[in-house]
Amino acid sequence: MSGERILVVEDDRAVARGLEYGLTKDGFVVLRAETGRAALDLVRTQDPHLILLDIRLPDISGFDVCRQLRKEGKRQPVLMLTARDEEVDKVLGLELGADDYVVKPFTLREVIARIRALLRRAFGDLASPAAERLTLGQIEIDFERIRVTRAGKTIELTPTEFRLLRYLAQQAGRVFSRDQLIQNVWGYESIVEHDRTVDVHVRHLREKLEADPASPRLIVTVRGAGYRLDRPTTDTSASQGAGAA
Repeated sequence: MSGERILVVEDDRAVARGLEYGLTKDGFVVLRAETGRAALDLVRTQDPHLILLDIRLPDISGFDVCRQLRKEGKRQPVLMLTARDEEVDKVLGLELGADDYVVKPFTLREVIARIRALLRRAFGDLASPAAERLTLGQIEIDFERIRVTRAGKTIELTPTEFRLLRYLAQQAGRVFSRDQLIQNVWGYESIVEHDRTVDVHVRHLREKLEADPASPRLIVTVRGAGYRLDRPTTDTSASQGAGAA
């Protein structure tokens, strides 16, 4: 892969210049924004492949930028930069649709590795030809178009959410631990805390796909083991040992 557009949203000019130099040298096309509002305008007009987003910005926060992008249906991977390795920042970013984190101070090599991993998942593996559809009750997953519908209505998923749903759906009925999901959906490069990462994304999928997210019937929790995806049946009885997270 080469020539992908990376939007660097960073108000520290020294940090931004360093990132621009390193990313350009590695073959990327770099767009830069120093404020959250400028970042939103660039995403809307330039359609970058990935957004490298600092949390602390002079006008609106990176959290607000991420929230607005997902609200508008923008699905590009978001790699957040934070100066504080705090759980509250990680969880809030994940809640808003971020895909991964890099904690300052970081090395350029680390940032590029994470960028390539996210791009591979979003545009490589997800875009690989697989002319196949899977129907789960009212939900239809189109693997070729990377599209999910519920009762004919398109459901907007982030690349990570789609990858998680696809992985579970293609092996319906099998229970996966959180560690297994981290390895196969996120990859070893992810640094965010495993349990919270998986739980937040599962909750997002339930909110978007389940008729009653509080009593999930599609993606269920197997207590003490992990998660599995159940194909819809006419049986309305609850699965043994399963429930909401």
